[in-house]
Formats: sequence, C-alpha cells, structure tokens
Amino acid sequence: MIEFDRVTFRYHDRPDPVLADVSLTVGEGELVLVAGRTGAGKSTLLGAVNGLVPHFTGGHLGGTVAVAGVATHTRPPREFAHLAGVVGQDPLAGFVTDTVEEELAYGMEQLGLAPQVMRRRVEETLDLLGIADLRRRALRTLSGGQQQRAAIGSVLTTHPRVLVLDEPTSALDPTAAEDVLATLARLVHDLGATVLLAEHRMERVVPFADRMLYLPGDGSVVDGTPAEVLRGTPVAPPIVELGRLAGWEPLPLSVRDARRRAGPLRAALGPPPARPDAPAAAPVLRAEGIVVRYGPTVAVRGVDLDLHGGRTLAMMGRNGSGKSSLLWALQGSGPRQGGAVRVDGRDPGDLGAGAARALVGLVPQSAADLLYLETVAAECAAADHESAAAPGTCRTLLDRLAPGIDGDRHPRDLSEGQRLSLVLAVQLTAAPPVVLLDEPTRGLDYTAKAALAGIVGTLAGEGRAVVIATHDVEFVATVADRVVVLAEGEIVSDGRAADVLGGSPAFAPQVAKVLGEPWLTVADVRAALPEAVR
Repeated sequence: MIEFDRVTFRYHDRPDPVLADVSLTVGEGELVLVAGRTGAGKSTLLGAVNGLVPHFTGGHLGGTVAVAGVATHTRPPREFAHLAGVVGQDPLAGFVTDTVEEELAYGMEQLGLAPQVMRRRVEETLDLLGIADLRRRALRTLSGGQQQRAAIGSVLTTHPRVLVLDEPTSALDPTAAEDVLATLARLVHDLGATVLLAEHRMERVVPFADRMLYLPGDGSVVDGTPAEVLRGTPVAPPIVELGRLAGWEPLPLSVRDARRRAGPLRAALGPPPARPDAPAAAPVLRAEGIVVRYGPTVAVRGVDLDLHGGRTLAMMGRNGSGKSSLLWALQGSGPRQGGAVRVDGRDPGDLGAGAARALVGLVPQSAADLLYLETVAAECAAADHESAAAPGTCRTLLDRLAPGIDGDRHPRDLSEGQRLSLVLAVQLTAAPPVVLLDEPTRGLDYTAKAALAGIVGTLAGEGRAVVIATHDVEFVATVADRVVVLAEGEIVSDGRAADVLGGSPAFAPQVAKVLGEPWLTVADVRAALPEAVR
C-alpha cells in the first residue's frame, strides 16, 4: 500500500538528510507506529506519504514514495486526498469550517459524494469517536482534545485507504485515547485500512501496533515488530523499561503480559518510596470560589485551590473538564465571572499583563502563539532581556529540553516538540513564584520529558509552586506531589499523587497497573530492589 524506494530527503537549510536511503513497504491492513526523538524526522516521513513533503515543505526528495502504486512526486497533494487522509499535530490549523458537523462533511463535499452518503458517514463517525454531543459546537470553542477528535473524524468520513496521523492522542485524556486507538484498530481489522501513526506516548500505541518504525535521527529507519525494535531503542515505554529491569524475555508489550510475570518481582521489592507530607507553610497562591462561564456554559464551578511553594500539582480530568479555563483564570488573563485569586496579597486579574506575568507565568496549550521573532536565537535573547536574566539563560534551558537546535532556524520551521521546548524555555527564563503549564509534554519525546521533569523539580526546589495540566499520567507519576482531578468544572479528587493515581483505573500509570499501589515509576521499583537483584 505504501512504498518507499531508496528515499532520501534534505531540507534546503540543513546540510544533513532527514531521511537517508530509506526503503520500506507497508502492506494493506497494517497499523504501524512511527517513533523517535523530537526532530528525528517522524513528521517528514509521514508528510512524504501524501506528497506534502516536498510539494509543501520544500527541500529535495530523492527516490520514490508511492501510495497504492501512485508516486507522490507525479501529482499534487490534493489528488491524494481519496487515498491518504492526514491528521497533523495542530488540529486547529487544519480546520476550514466553523462547526464539528460541517468539518466532518467538508472533505466528502470536495469528493462529490451523495448527500445521503455524507449524512450516514457523519453519524457513524460521530458515534465512533464519541463526539455526537459536539456536532453543532463551534470548533474554536472546543478543548484541545475535542478538537483533535474532530480532526480525526474529518479524515475518517472520507474513508481513505491510508490514514496518516501525527501525535493523534497527544491532547486526549487516557480514556479518550483508548477509544480513538480502539477505533483505529477496528478500521484496520474490519475494513483493511492502513494506518501510519507517529506518537511519543508509545505506551498507548504499542499494544495496538503490528509494526514499528524507529527513527534514530541519523536518517535511517529501524523496521520490525514492536518487540524486536524496542529491544534496543534508547527510548521505550515504562512497561518495556520495567521488563528490561526485571530481565523478562520476551519484553512485555501490554499490562496483561507484564502482570502475568510480575509475581517474583513484586516479592523482591523492599519498602515503597517515601512520599512528601502535606506542606505546613502558607500557600503562595490562594484561589476561592473561581467561576468561569462561556455564554450559558459553565466551565469552572466555584473552585477553591491552594498552591504551595516547593510543590508540584498535576491537574487532570477528561477533555472539557475545565483545566485550561481554570489555569487562565488563575493567571489573570482569562475570563473569571466569580471568585478571587491572591498571590503576595494581589490578584493577577486586577493587574496589567506584565505585572500579572511577574506573579503567575503560564505556558498555554497553543504555545507556539507566543513566538514572534525570526530566529531561535532572537527569541532566546529577547527572553533573557525581558526577564532581566543573564545572557544565555534561555538557551541553556532550551538545550536541556531539546538539544542541538540551530539558533538561526525560524521557530515556525521547528517540529512541534521543538517549538514547545522553545516556548517553555522562554517562559521559564522569568520563573515567577507560580508557574502554570498547560499540556507541556505534548509533542515531547521521553528524553525531552525527562529533561522537563528535571526543570520542574528545579523550579519546585527553588520554592516555586508548579501546576501542570496534562493527560500524561506517566509524566504526572514522575513529577507530581499532589494530583487534582476535575470533572464538569469541579474538583472531584484532591490528594497525594500515589493515592489518586494508584487507585484510579483511568489515571494509573503502567507500573501501578502491573505492581499495584504505591508503585508509580520504574525509578521507584529500581530503588526498592535489593542490589543483587538489579
């Protein structure tokens, strides 16, 4: 179905090829996971499937990429719409209509399908993705995860033979991600669709994948089954790292496989890791009775929240539960119809933008909107200047998150993960007493997330309060002291990370699912094993 024949691709402004002499074939009815570090070339590989690379991106493509026997260099990308449907990293950038229902129908209209066929497919797709209640909602009013499901639906309605998805579950809560992946698996098994899917959160996708393509970053592609490829990759999901630690062979790819073999490991574990007690100091931020409405919709319902210095709080909940709205209300830039926020005796909502940022910093979901200069170096220099930080502070933070980014590159030419890393570095340069991060791991690989965890730990160690709104349960297990779960704008759970995550079937990390409470991470398990067993 998809064939790469000695493909080499090089961007005009980069001396080294992103893809170097790549040859591979993806057959009909396969679900293929594409993995690799941020900037390794995953998006380039996916874009070559429907001709966006090089027709849209520019650059030089050598060799041949063909879909269903049609070479992509012979036709413009629009003529591959019926063969290959593409969902990019930023769903909002790809929308062309106003409402969910219109967006689902738009692609079929361009293909000239009959109205009754269009109506049936729209209804089927709304049900498949669980978004029937959003059909008449304006796309720009949806949460990030809801927008992502709408984008996937707009591609599914055209019934393409190949689905190409770039980070399709990055903004989805765990349950919604499982639903989307199960839907893709049904399309593969029941309809013979071919799915090519790039995803940093490999723990979500590996159980569904037939094959795995790993890009080391040197232009080559490692091709094999997930078990074969993950045996030697430097990045791996937690369940594979646990298998490596325990010496299991073959490596487990699902929680079920790991639980069947976990008895001896569980018996060998020593005392569980110590968890921090509740802080005794006064909070650095106190919020009381926060209410946020958008017309008749109540996004946040009278929330009370205290944030303490030196602690990291994770804010979780299904898509649309009010996490982002609450963060914006705390920062002072977003709407707030009720309640008050106090930081150092002042309410950020009563201050100008600069004064508010000095109290509470916020990195939004659409982080790239904060980038406005021509080069990475200029963005870093501006961040140092505006924050009165030592020259090079921002660049040092960026190199910890995503090393090796050329300072002369334009921020819009970076991958999604690289752009997010740049914005994180810009915002963290100022490091106000309260730092709010909205989906900061979106687009980041395991290595970059580990670096981000180190930065979050440093911020907390300096006495700052850090809040992370995220669906990434593995990252939460690594960095959070406390977890708050929201539902319909209200806090429904608030407690220590081990208590909230370990007791939740939806939010439990993989290690907790295998070994039970209070084990959350592979690092916890490694520390509890006797020296002779490690």
